[in-house]
Amino acid sequence: MRVLQRRPSNAVEIWEEGRWLHAFVAAEGLALAAVEDRGSVDAPDVRLSILAGASSPDVRRRLQQTVRTMLGLDVDPAALHAAASRVPRLRPAARALRGMRPPRFGGLFDIFMNVVPFQQLSLDAGIAIVRRLVARFGDHVPFDGRRFAALPTAGSVAAARLPALLACGLSRSKAESLRALARAIDRGELAEEAIAKLDTRDALAMLTQLPGIGPWSAALVMLRGFGRLEVFPPGDSGAMRGLNALLSLRAPGELDRVVERFGELRGYLYLCGLGASLLAKGLIRAAPESPAAARAPPP
Repeated sequence: MRVLQRRPSNAVEIWEEGRWLHAFVAAEGLALAAVEDRGSVDAPDVRLSILAGASSPDVRRRLQQTVRTMLGLDVDPAALHAAASRVPRLRPAARALRGMRPPRFGGLFDIFMNVVPFQQLSLDAGIAIVRRLVARFGDHVPFDGRRFAALPTAGSVAAARLPALLACGLSRSKAESLRALARAIDRGELAEEAIAKLDTRDALAMLTQLPGIGPWSAALVMLRGFGRLEVFPPGDSGAMRGLNALLSLRAPGELDRVVERFGELRGYLYLCGLGASLLAKGLIRAAPESPAAARAPPP
């Protein structure tokens, strides 16, 4: 959950008192969901409750599936952990991140909202822009004397005037791109289901034909939006810098060789880099030692 949040300043992904709070947009209105793990890394017991807003059985059923997808609950982390552990210099981070599943952003426009503002910017700068977009165009659900924000819908951004988007900190090209994507999604010309049916190569090619979406953005959409773990976003300077430091790499091209060693799970290496950065900043805690490791004799 904290890897999905990335920074405590995230206006939508709220982590407090051991639970994840997220305002979802449903056809029936907004719903504030709370998610917590009452189990452990080795025996998770993830619970969903709806605190406020739309709460019909249909809403709950859809939110359960959405949360499962966003938190990667249907992905077995054992193979991911094993792949990371095969890289000697990655083993300490792999142990600390044990149990981490690949988190994904929500619906199609939510994905682009978490990609376009971050193009060629630091994570902190991108989150600051998204906070302003949420404040200007997002809706809120009240609960317990507070207002919990949801990401803007495609319709709200599709109808936005360009100066209003620019005032949130987007460059003109990003504002035009985000609004064009919002309009295509709002009109049904761009659909999540259609992208999901494509193989990764075809999906990447299709995405790069969209306004303002280059190879890095397309790869991030596929990895963080559609869970295609075979994708490592190319030219991501922040990820490359972090992984080079994490793995103590100095020779040119050495990281490329490590990425290729991960094969169809190379996107998980990208997430390990993000997780290791959060660990270093003290934003997440290391996982407890596994019972098997605790029982193993010393080397």
